[in-house]
Amino acid sequence: MEDSLQKEREIMKVCLLAGQIMLQSGAETYRVEDTMMRIASSYGIDHTHSYMTPTGIIFSLEDPQPMTRLNRITERTTNLHKIDQVNSLSRRISAGELSIDEAYLALQEIDRTQAIYPLWLNVLMAAVASGCFLIMFRGTWSDFIPAMLAGGIGYYCSVLLHRLVPVKFFAEFSGALMIGLSSIFFVKYGFGQARDIIIISSVMPLVPGLLITNAIRDLMAGHLVSGLSKGAEAFITSFAIGAGIAFMLSFQ
Repeated sequence: MEDSLQKEREIMKVCLLAGQIMLQSGAETYRVEDTMMRIASSYGIDHTHSYMTPTGIIFSLEDPQPMTRLNRITERTTNLHKIDQVNSLSRRISAGELSIDEAYLALQEIDRTQAIYPLWLNVLMAAVASGCFLIMFRGTWSDFIPAMLAGGIGYYCSVLLHRLVPVKFFAEFSGALMIGLSSIFFVKYGFGQARDIIIISSVMPLVPGLLITNAIRDLMAGHLVSGLSKGAEAFITSFAIGAGIAFMLSFQ
């Protein structure tokens, strides 16, 4: 009986860690629940229940001994690579390739993995994306470089402030503020022409596109609490971006 209870605890730890990694990395709620249930089922526990929001996971096993655990989620980001790694690990577990201890060690390794790309590369890609959005929005090539610079500066300031003050609203607000300031500066001194298009293009890397998509998918899947929570977070982020731009333009 004691061995069975210990095994159940180990399975619970594996399921919760897998769910925590996926939820922190930006996975949809139904995908997290499905992965946790599949892992538990692969280790011989079929009767499981899960309930989660963007800030917490409640997972319960019924057999052989009822057990419920809660994991608090305090940090959320977008890391599709980690989601893919956990999905691949889940498939290996389902195929019987990993023991419980091996799976837990592999999940710990995934959890410790830092960002795949360095900050300078993320800033560079944000800058390039801003320039490409400008062309897509029918801007002129003369504004391509100003849009790149404004987008890169805004993204860098957003990431930097988020590290100093872990409040997403202020990070997005400061990023948008710097984008507005940079765009106004470029146009005022003749380096850019269409201020509005430069601003719109530059804020695109800050827009919570994945969050909006996940909110809609969760709502369609019936996860109303998670869907509404993510939708509210996306709305607040969008409001912060708009407020930062509006604050800077109010001085014009």
